[in-house]
Amino acid sequence: MTSFFTNKFNKSMLIALIILFMVDVYIIVTNTPMIPQQHWAQKIFYLHVPVAWTAFLSYFFVMVFGIMYLVKKDYRWDRLGQSAAEIGTLFTALVLTTGPIWAKPIWGKPWIWEPRLTTTLILFLVYIGYFMLREFGGHPERVARYAAILGIIAFVDVPIIFLSVKFWTPEIQSHPQVEMAQQPGGILGPFFFSLALFTINWLMMLRFRSHTLNIKQKLLSDHV
Repeated sequence: MTSFFTNKFNKSMLIALIILFMVDVYIIVTNTPMIPQQHWAQKIFYLHVPVAWTAFLSYFFVMVFGIMYLVKKDYRWDRLGQSAAEIGTLFTALVLTTGPIWAKPIWGKPWIWEPRLTTTLILFLVYIGYFMLREFGGHPERVARYAAILGIIAFVDVPIIFLSVKFWTPEIQSHPQVEMAQQPGGILGPFFFSLALFTINWLMMLRFRSHTLNIKQKLLSDHV
């Protein structure tokens, strides 16, 4: 960790991200419109959706890195895949936390078994299995290969989650089905600012985690 942040660029990016996240929260609280019937609960939209985007972006790259590992047989891709999987699962946990915070005042209860929530929970549980595989799978080469395959297969659930409002009839869904272009004025600017900020933060997290995994691998190699 110390060596990563001794780099001036990384340290500057960390400071900039902290400042920008504080600005983001300020904008969300003070400069975004209240939506009728949702009031303060709607404010979590500006965090919940970028968090979900970050999780799905991570899982997309788990798939990409998994393909690269299977083709190249280079453990560098495996470590990148593990890094992206850890970040994606962290943010999926945040999705499953922030969603019920919004749902409680809107739906009257924090959880209902509707398609988008259920498929998101399934993805989270698949990745719990992914980490169990990494922990108890045995030989490193076999673990890396199986993890790559699982990461590729698991990504199938991401478009299902995203398109769930179209796959299932509105009668069995509770998620809003309003397109972004139809959102009231004053929402899109803060939303896209938050989305861009979370994307930059994701890249920073990926670089940091892959850096620590590379150091761990080097230390293990030095002791062999």
